[in-house]
Amino acid sequence: MNAPHRLIILGAAGRDFHDFNVYWKNRDDVEVICFTAAQIPDIDGRTYPSELSGPRYPDGIPIYAEEELKGLIKEHRVNLCSMSYSDTAHINVMHKVSLVNAAGANFMLLGTDATMIASMKPVIAVCAVRTGCGKSQTTRAIAKILKSMGKKTVAVRHPMPYGDLREQVCQRFEKLTDLDHHKCTIEEREEYELHIEAGNVVYAGVDYQRILSEAEKEADVILWDGGNNDTPFFKPDLYITVVDPHRPGHELAYYPGETNLRASDAVIVNKMDTAEQAGIDVVLSNVRAVNPDAEIIECNSPLTIDGASHIKGKRVLCVEDGPTVSHGEMPYGAAYVAAKQHGAAEIIDPRPFAAGSIKHTFEKYTHCEAVLPAMGYGAAQVRELEKTINDSNCDVVLIGTPIDLGRMLNIEKPHLRIGYELEERNPGQLEKAVRKVVG
Repeated sequence: MNAPHRLIILGAAGRDFHDFNVYWKNRDDVEVICFTAAQIPDIDGRTYPSELSGPRYPDGIPIYAEEELKGLIKEHRVNLCSMSYSDTAHINVMHKVSLVNAAGANFMLLGTDATMIASMKPVIAVCAVRTGCGKSQTTRAIAKILKSMGKKTVAVRHPMPYGDLREQVCQRFEKLTDLDHHKCTIEEREEYELHIEAGNVVYAGVDYQRILSEAEKEADVILWDGGNNDTPFFKPDLYITVVDPHRPGHELAYYPGETNLRASDAVIVNKMDTAEQAGIDVVLSNVRAVNPDAEIIECNSPLTIDGASHIKGKRVLCVEDGPTVSHGEMPYGAAYVAAKQHGAAEIIDPRPFAAGSIKHTFEKYTHCEAVLPAMGYGAAQVRELEKTINDSNCDVVLIGTPIDLGRMLNIEKPHLRIGYELEERNPGQLEKAVRKVVG
């Protein structure tokens, strides 16, 4: 009865490491057997290094593919599994519970009190109910408000440690050259680049207690810029959740997005300018049903594009934010919307031109038929993305990713970049909410 729990942490190279660091690492009643990995390509087969895992794990902690979970439970006599990643349909969470329980182990989900770190500085958290709702543009809008108030703001990003974990413990980004120095993936650049261009300092990494300590040294306000639909790692003074009327009903159907919705002080209903009214009505009704005390801030996400006249009558390839149109399950993004708005003659199917691992992306995410996910989790995949774009039979490439892919790829075709920022329908609501927690 007094034997330690033998634990597997189900993860995706982010929340799992954080949960280990703040909750599991120093517990004498728990032995962490391994992590499993899902969602992100090529993160299994690594080891959470001993330099980070501590003296109780002198050899580090191995990371296996989640597909091996059942066998790992049996082989290592595991009696407890804890899920530590995000943007998963409620029904799929229960499928994981059933698999674990059938293998004889218990299943648990850590709550926010167990995983949030308190800060000495005010914290504003921006989260979402799904990947791709518009967290980043919301975070940039708040940073702009704080700057107008004379506050020094540091944005802390949800982790994306897909490289050498020992080199990614605590990363600071202030200049675009820092992205090259830290060998950032396309996904990381999508989250950091626009912050840097706006003059915001960004922190990210693996050890969020250390990251918070460093950020507090230079910030008046900590701005948590969430990933996927995960809950914040820092305890917020203002908890904001973004919802997307292009995916009505998802706000109550995905883990832990519904947790964010229920915990929020304010809910931003984004993209109202391009969503159907029926979807807007569903989302508003669901928000009011589960969190009637939350302030609702209605927002548009208008698209900006230089050279829009070059779209009309052309055959267009739409390149979209990878996470949004892959595990975020959006069949389209900003580039597709822009192509429709500006009269493209045809939006081409990118699948016949897919190279290497991009083919596997389309096989896994079958809802992607009209857009190309900007997948780039490593150098090889970046080259495959570049080849896919250049081999595509199109006249113009529309880039709907947050970053300028032209900086990373040698795109041989005419290409246009789509921009999008948050636009309040009733200006001033967001600033008023911010001022309640930041003097």
